Amino acid sequence: MAHSDSGADFGFLTAPGAPFAVVDGAYASGPRTLREFVETTWAFGERPFLVAESRTYTYGEFFAAASTLANRLVDGYGLRPGDRVAVAMRNHPEWQVAFWATQLAGLVAVPLNAWWTEDEFTYALDDCTPEVLLVDGERLPRVGKWARGRARIVVFHHEGAAADLGEGVERYEDLPAPPDPAAAPAPPAVEIRPEDDATISYTSGTTGRPKGAVATQLAQAGAVMNPRYTAALSALAKGMVPGQGPTPVNLMTFPFFHAAAFTTLYSLMSVGGTVVLMRKWDADQALALIERHRVTHYSGVPTTALQLLDAAERRGAALESLTHLNTGGAAAPPGIVARLMARYGQGIEPRNGYGLTETCGGVTANFGAEYREHPGSVGRATPATEVRIAGPDGQALTEGEVGELWLRGQSLVRGYWRDAEATAAAFTEDGWFRTGDLATVRDGGLITIVDRIKDMIIRGGENVYCVEVEAVLHDHPGVADAAVLGVPHPVLGEEVAAVVRLRDGAAVTADELRAHVGGCLAAFKVPVHIVVRDEPLPRNATGKILKRELRAQMMPASGA
Repeated sequence: MAHSDSGADFGFLTAPGAPFAVVDGAYASGPRTLREFVETTWAFGERPFLVAESRTYTYGEFFAAASTLANRLVDGYGLRPGDRVAVAMRNHPEWQVAFWATQLAGLVAVPLNAWWTEDEFTYALDDCTPEVLLVDGERLPRVGKWARGRARIVVFHHEGAAADLGEGVERYEDLPAPPDPAAAPAPPAVEIRPEDDATISYTSGTTGRPKGAVATQLAQAGAVMNPRYTAALSALAKGMVPGQGPTPVNLMTFPFFHAAAFTTLYSLMSVGGTVVLMRKWDADQALALIERHRVTHYSGVPTTALQLLDAAERRGAALESLTHLNTGGAAAPPGIVARLMARYGQGIEPRNGYGLTETCGGVTANFGAEYREHPGSVGRATPATEVRIAGPDGQALTEGEVGELWLRGQSLVRGYWRDAEATAAAFTEDGWFRTGDLATVRDGGLITIVDRIKDMIIRGGENVYCVEVEAVLHDHPGVADAAVLGVPHPVLGEEVAAVVRLRDGAAVTADELRAHVGGCLAAFKVPVHIVVRDEPLPRNATGKILKRELRAQMMPASGA
C-alpha cells in the first residue's frame, strides 16, 4: 500500500490498472526495456537535457547522437545483442550518449568506475571482455594496453591528433557527425527482449574485488519506474498533481557510473528535466551553478550536500530556486534534516533513500514530512520491491527487530557475471537478495538501516552499531566528518574507535568528543580510541568511507 509523507493513503497509485500497479512482480504499465524508455525522450525535442562546460545537448540532439553511435556500433563494428561495451569517462555529456547508444543497439553496457587505476580497469576488463570501449582521453592511457588487439576504442574529449592514438582507436569527433535532430537516423533494427541483459555494473569493492552485477532489461525498466513512483507520491502529499509542476533542473554530482546517478537520470528523463554537470566538485562553484541555471534539485552524496550547505551559510546564499535536496550513495547523517529546517524551513524538501548496485539504484525513499519526523530512516519500499528483515536462519523477524535486510523485486539484478559461487552466496533459491545490511522495519514499512553486518562491532558481547555512533559524532558542531570502526581487544574482542575530521577553526579534544557521545549513548558505545585528522577521510568514488584503510592506519596506534 502506498503511503504519503503525511500518513495519507495513496493506494490508488498501485491499484489494478493504475500507473504503478504491479503484476507478477513487475510494473504492469511501465517500459519493458531501456530502449522502449529512452525512445520516449525524443519527444522532448528542444528542451535542454545535458548542460556542461563543454556544450549543451537538447533531448533531440542527444537522441540523434545516441542513435547515430548505436548504428555505428552495429553496422560499423559488427556488434550484436549480448556483446559488451564498456563506458569509462568522467561526467561528460557524451557519457550519456555512449550509454544510451548501447541500449538502442541492444548491447550490454558496462559502466566502469572512472577513477580506477590501470590495474583495476584491467581486472574488470578481463572479467567482462568488451568488444568496444567508449572512453575519454583521461582514461585512454589506463585501458589502451588491455585493448590492444582485443577491442576497439572510441575516445571522447581527446586533444591529440587521430594519428597519435594508435591502432584500433578512433576519436568520436572524427566519426560521422550526427545529423540535425529532425533528420536523425532510426536506431538499429534489433530485437531487444525484457529478459536480455542490459548492464553489468561493478560493485564498489570496499571489502574486496568488485563483482559484475548483471541487470536485465526488465530490471533496469523497473529502476526507471521506482523514482517516478516516489515523485508522484511526493507531489500528491503536497496537494499537487504529479507531472504538472515546474520541469526539474538537477545539479548532478553523482558519478554517472553509480547506481544513484541512474535513479536521478531516470527520474529526470521521464519528465524532460535538465541535468547540470560539474567537471569537478567545488561547493562554491555549485552555488554559482544553482543560481545561474535556477537549479531546483540537488543530488549527491551526503558529504557534498553538507559542504554545499556549509558554503551557502558562509556566503549567505538563499538557495531561492532549490526545492529538493537529495542524498544517496552513503548513509546520510540525521542532522542534515535539522540543518535544512533551521535555515530554510520547509522550503527545501529533504530526500534520501536506499539502493545498491544490485538493486539498480534506489528502491526505498524518505522525503518531506516523514523524513523530517524520521531523519534516521531510509523510507519505504517502492511497489515492485519486497522487503524482509531476516534472522540468522532466514526467517522473517517481527516489526522492530534487527536483522539482515533482504530484498526481492523487479529491479534486482539476476546475479554476478560468470560467478556462480558469489551469486549463490548473495541470492536465495526463491530470489531474495541478502544485502549485508542490518535493518529494522517499523510503522508499517518504514525502514531504518542499522549498520553493515561486517561493520557492526561486538564489544564484550554487546552490539555496537557504527552508524548510530557516527550520527552522534556528526551532531557535534565542531565535527565535519566521522567514521566509527572496531579495533581488536584481547579481552573484549573489539573496542570502539573513531576517526574524526573537524570543521575549519574548530578546537575539540578527544575527551570532549567522548563526553558528547556519552551524553547520548550507553557507555559501551563511546569510542575508546579517537583520532582527529586534518585531511579528508578516505572514500571511494561513490562516497563510501574506506574503513579498511582507516583500520589499517589505526591498528599500530590503537592506544590513541
